[in-house]
Amino acid sequence: MRAELGLLLLALQFLTRVPLPAPLAAWTAFDAARQRACARYFPFVGLLVGAWGAAVTALAHGLWPLPVALVLGLAATLLFTGALHEDGWADTCDGLGGGATREQALTIMKDSRLGSYGVLGLVVALNLKLAALWGLAATGLPALFAVSVWAHGVSRFAAVATMLRLPYAGDLGRAKVPDMGGGGAAVAIVLPGGLSLIGAAALLQAWCGLAPLLAGAAATAATTLVVQAWLRRRLGGQTGDTLGAVQQLGEIAALLGALALQRTAS
Repeated sequence: MRAELGLLLLALQFLTRVPLPAPLAAWTAFDAARQRACARYFPFVGLLVGAWGAAVTALAHGLWPLPVALVLGLAATLLFTGALHEDGWADTCDGLGGGATREQALTIMKDSRLGSYGVLGLVVALNLKLAALWGLAATGLPALFAVSVWAHGVSRFAAVATMLRLPYAGDLGRAKVPDMGGGGAAVAIVLPGGLSLIGAAALLQAWCGLAPLLAGAAATAATTLVVQAWLRRRLGGQTGDTLGAVQQLGEIAALLGALALQRTAS
C-alpha cells in the first residue's frame, strides 16, 4: 500500500505544482522504473485537477457571473499544473508549424522561447475550452462540472496510451518521459488508469448521465488516434511536448464530444 501511495504522490509531483510535506515527499524517491510505474495514476491525477477546477468555478459562481467563474476555474487548473500540458502544446505547435523536417521540428520544440505558432495554438485551445464549457453550462451546471472533471481524466489517459503506443522520437539520453516498455508492463499501467476512469464515470453519471461521458471518451479516443498517426508520420514517435499536445487536444475533444451530444439530445 505504501509503495502504491508513493507512486500516486510521484505522479502528483510529476503532473502538478502541489507541494508535498517533507514526510510525504520522502515517499517519492525518483528512478526510471518508478517514473514509468507512476504513469498508472496519471488519469487519477487528471481527475483531481478537473475536480479542483470545477470546485473553483462553483465557488466563484457564487460571487460573480458565470463567464468570470469559468475563466477563474480554468486559471485554477493552470496554476495547479503549472501549465505543463499547455506548454507542451505550444511547443508542439511551434515545432510542427515551423519545422519543415523532423530534425527541424524537434530542434524548435527544444527552444524555450514561444513562437507565433505556439501563441496562436494557445489562444485557440484556451478559447475552445472556455466556449465548450460555456455551452455545457447552458445544459446545466451539474453537467458542466461532471464533464469538465471527466475531460481532464480521459485526456491524461490518452497521453499515457500515446506513451505506450509510440516510441520516443528524441534523444533517449535527454528524454523527459520514460521508456514505457510493453506487454505486462503496459497492462500494469493501463489497467489502474482505466479503473480510475470507470470509478469516476460511476460517480459523475449521477450528475449528467452516462451518455455525455461516453461521447466525450469516444471523441478523445478518435482524436488521439489521429494525432498519433500524425506524430508517427511527422516525427517518428512522441516526445514530452507532444504528450502535452495529446492531453490538450484530448481534453478539448472530450468537452466538444459531450457538448455535441447534449445539444443534439435537447
